[in-house]
Amino acid sequence: MNALASIGAATLGFMAATGRIVIFALTALATGLSPPFYLRVILRQMLDIGYFSLPVVGLTAIFTGMVLALQSYTGFSRFQAESAIATVVVLSVVRELGPVISGLMVAGRVGAAMAAEIGTMRVTEQIDALTTLSTDPLRYLVLPRLLAGLVTLPLLVVIADIIGVFGGYLVSIYKFGFNPVTYLDRTFQYLETSDVVSGLVKAAVFGFIISLMGCYHGYHSRGGAQGVGQATTYAVVSASILILVFDYGITQALFAR
Repeated sequence: MNALASIGAATLGFMAATGRIVIFALTALATGLSPPFYLRVILRQMLDIGYFSLPVVGLTAIFTGMVLALQSYTGFSRFQAESAIATVVVLSVVRELGPVISGLMVAGRVGAAMAAEIGTMRVTEQIDALTTLSTDPLRYLVLPRLLAGLVTLPLLVVIADIIGVFGGYLVSIYKFGFNPVTYLDRTFQYLETSDVVSGLVKAAVFGFIISLMGCYHGYHSRGGAQGVGQATTYAVVSASILILVFDYGITQALFAR
């Protein structure tokens, strides 16, 4: 019975934590239904999440596209199907690799920064000071980050998709000697609007998850510098796991027949 009790306790703990996160997110979003609105804070968060993440996301995307082209050529050449490389690269990048890789990179960079910033404000009682000054911490600290992540990551993924497909193009043209016109024709021939939309839907969900995990763990951090460090770790790990879980769920919902 001890084993069953442990499983039950873990299940109840997981459900309780999920409930706390959902309530936290809904409460933060509900603050946006009435003024004041901190547009300047939202724009600053969009700049931090999007613009300053471009170098790491772009570098990751171009090498992902290049490696994908190399591996596709290695496999397809065994079956004389090299002409399918362009289609595989563009569909893989737009549907999966672009949103997932960008989400994981942003989670490591932005999610950790959010948790550390808000966690430091918590342990130094700056959040309590905001409440004393009649400023809702959820409205001022959490909501702008949630909205910025929701809006900015799809834009970042569009750029990552373009760079990733370009990386595959470079390898295919200059290493394997593909005809540029034929390669581009194959790239766009089988790419559909639903493929792009699915990637952007994933990106929006991932952006919201990253911001939510960073804000939640930072907001509830305790215990000084050690607590802030743990909150940062929890934010990155939980966001990364949820990105992979929701990636499967969204793919199943959109493409399952």
